[in-house]
Amino acid sequence: MFGAMICVRYFAALRERLGREGDQLEARGELSAQELWRLAVGESWPEQIMVAVNQRLVSPQSCVQDGDEVAFFPPMTGG
Repeated sequence: MFGAMICVRYFAALRERLGREGDQLEARGELSAQELWRLAVGESWPEQIMVAVNQRLVSPQSCVQDGDEVAFFPPMTGG
């Protein structure tokens, strides 16, 4: 049986570095945002990254669920 999909989006420099805007990943049980990053990108969690689940900033340890939209982006700077 297939799980629901999680919509993963990459923004700014992450999108440029990865060469894609996002991924659709099958949810296979409970995952943290950090584990989802590793599954989607194949890299360990970078220190300078932010994550939002359903347009709400969360910690890397926050759980993601079936049907969630997860966005990864570099920290914002102001001036």
